[in-house]
Amino acid sequence: MRASLIALLTAIWAGPALAQHAGHDMNAMPDPAKPQAEPAPAAADPHAGHDMSGMAESSAAPQDGEVEAGPPPLPDHETPAPAPPIDHLADKVFDPVAMDRARAVLREEHGGAQVSQLMANLLEYRARSGGDGYHWDGEAWFGGDLDRLVLKSEGEGDRHGVEAGEIQALYSRAVGLYTDLQVGVRQDVDPKSRTYATVGFETLLPYWVEAGGALFLSNKGDVLGRAEGAIDWRLTQRLILQPRAELNFAAQDIPETATGSGLSDGELGLRLRYEVRREFAPYVGVTWARRFGRTADYARAQDREVSDTSFVVGLRAWF
Repeated sequence: MRASLIALLTAIWAGPALAQHAGHDMNAMPDPAKPQAEPAPAAADPHAGHDMSGMAESSAAPQDGEVEAGPPPLPDHETPAPAPPIDHLADKVFDPVAMDRARAVLREEHGGAQVSQLMANLLEYRARSGGDGYHWDGEAWFGGDLDRLVLKSEGEGDRHGVEAGEIQALYSRAVGLYTDLQVGVRQDVDPKSRTYATVGFETLLPYWVEAGGALFLSNKGDVLGRAEGAIDWRLTQRLILQPRAELNFAAQDIPETATGSGLSDGELGLRLRYEVRREFAPYVGVTWARRFGRTADYARAQDREVSDTSFVVGLRAWF
């Protein structure tokens, strides 16, 4: 009786399961009435207790003969450029002479073009306590990407005329991505006419600081130096604030030009310009200038100001 009851309950329980697994071979299913053997113990892990953190890197390392994946190498600047092609397919359709002329124009306009620029960096009127004045600083150049002819001019004056003025004619050669070396001559027109041999540089420093410097050797044996720099802080797309500095040095006293040795004079300026167009920008600002050392002594002896502050209004333009 007890065995019949167990068989009946087994049939009732197995019915839905058999319907679910219809078509499957159930011979391998364990018999619930029979005792099951204990599972065999898992094999011991031969790497138990070992540090496997470096396995991923070693497995990813390229084997002998394999090419390591990654970005392509940077170009080698010491490797010469490949030779230009000489089998021009267009010559089979068009006149080869006409195509040679077209290719020459293409080479000139894509890297060998001769261009020019005329720029007035500073063209301003200065209002100051000792008497109003004016100041200019500009340059013009002509040439290509590497070699240029540069003309520079800088000076200042007042209602009595030009106080100091100079013009430079320079050969400029690009010696780096952002650096030009310049050599040439400088001619002073006031306060004394002097001619100088000139060597200098212009460069662009990090954070877009424009810097330059030069040494001057006069026909009288005088040695002068100059360092200057400026940076544009773009407040908006058209409004730019520009701090600017210039320092002048002399290796010896020069009484004829009232210049003392060492740091002779310097000027700091802050100008705010509005670019009506990129090449046309009026500005306002303030400048502070001072003479130092023996140069200040010469100025006092001539009853001139040692330092002065000016409010300026001017125009920066280029063509």
